[in-house]
Amino acid sequence: QVQLVESGGGLVQAGDSLRLSCTASGRTLSGYRMAWFRQTPGKEREFVATINWSGIITEVADSVKGRFTISRDKNTEYLQMNSLKPEDTAVYRCAAGQNVPDRYTPTSYAYWGQGTQVTVSS
Repeated sequence: QVQLVESGGGLVQAGDSLRLSCTASGRTLSGYRMAWFRQTPGKEREFVATINWSGIITEVADSVKGRFTISRDKNTEYLQMNSLKPEDTAVYRCAAGQNVPDRYTPTSYAYWGQGTQVTVSS
């Protein structure tokens, strides 16, 4: 089993930066794809970013391109969020999975963290 724990969320003003972390325990995540999704009340989970097992190939959603960066180091993944906007307000959850069939779809990932709240005030 894999346990994922996020940290780093908080309340910030528009234009500020935050760095989210997601630490895995239970087993090594070599060979696992990792990702970040976000969710607001009444909406489905939205893809934010993903990184492959080697940490070399990364993708981010168009809505955060140029502002967010995903990275990983062994069993921890990070989401550097710059130039935050009020519309970035959400619960951010990290995910991990092997043999992910569709890296943009939440159901492709087997393991999830509980989430960390990010609130951006205008």
